[in-house]
Amino acid sequence: QVQLVESGGGLVQAGGSLRLSCVASGSIDSVNSMNWYRQAPGKQREFVATIFSGGSTNLADSVKGRFTISRDSAKNTVYLQMNSLKPEDTARYYCNIYCRPVGARQWYDYWGQGTQVTVSS
Repeated sequence: QVQLVESGGGLVQAGGSLRLSCVASGSIDSVNSMNWYRQAPGKQREFVATIFSGGSTNLADSVKGRFTISRDSAKNTVYLQMNSLKPEDTARYYCNIYCRPVGARQWYDYWGQGTQVTVSS
């Protein structure tokens, strides 16, 4: 079983910054990618950022230039540094990992419970 725990959310004024963290624990053999998604009230969950095992990253157009994804592979931890936050960034942010558990042949998606980010204008 793989567990993800996010932290770092909160209330911030527009233009401010937050740093989200997500720790993956459990019997993980291999990681393909660690990702951040977000879901605002009444909207579908949307992709924010991904970092692959090789270190390459991809960001949604809406956050490019403001957000940065990074990781500590030894700790199975992924970070999302969010700068120049806007009210439209308000959402619940979810961590996701695509990995192969120990002893498994297949790769699976696991999700955390999310952390709330609220940006006031």
